Amino acid sequence: MESLLPFLLFSFVASITPGPTNILVMSHSSRRGLTATVPIIFGACVSAALVVLVVGLGVGETLLRYPRVQQAMAWAGVLWLSWLAWQIFRSTPPSLDSATTADGGFSVFGAAGLQLINPKVWMMAVAVVSVFAGGSEDSARMALLSLAFLLVSLPCMTAWALLGVGSARFFGSPRAFRRMNAGLALLLLLSAWLTVLA
Repeated sequence: MESLLPFLLFSFVASITPGPTNILVMSHSSRRGLTATVPIIFGACVSAALVVLVVGLGVGETLLRYPRVQQAMAWAGVLWLSWLAWQIFRSTPPSLDSATTADGGFSVFGAAGLQLINPKVWMMAVAVVSVFAGGSEDSARMALLSLAFLLVSLPCMTAWALLGVGSARFFGSPRAFRRMNAGLALLLLLSAWLTVLA
């Protein structure tokens, strides 16, 4: 499969570059730690890989045929991300006495759901299918591409979680932590709104 290496490189770039899910993973891990963030990473990556699989099996054509569906997904995603940015902005610094915080943070289902309504994930999946699947709807080939995407995206998103854990240690004081949360909330808002305003 000569297109596998280019596909792996594409998957790496798509997974490691900053985006709403990566920022949310970083924020969550800075507040809750790596162990609490691993299920969220897994949920987001599995959901994105399933989108690649579903698009490869033909759903992508339907999405491209109905621009209003794309618009509805985009606005639903932006509103949800805006709400999550507000939650990050107003979250309290983690307690030094306990590994848990009062707020539950981002859930596994929230991470998976975000990928399902994120138009950027769907457009990435359409690009994957059109460029790397060769226009075929071969189920085995699409399953292999989806699995490869999952295996590449897991360590990429884990790197963002580790960055969040490291930033929590660096921003040890509550005041510095609030500044970091404000910065992450702003980045999340920008990444969300630029998708519909661009």
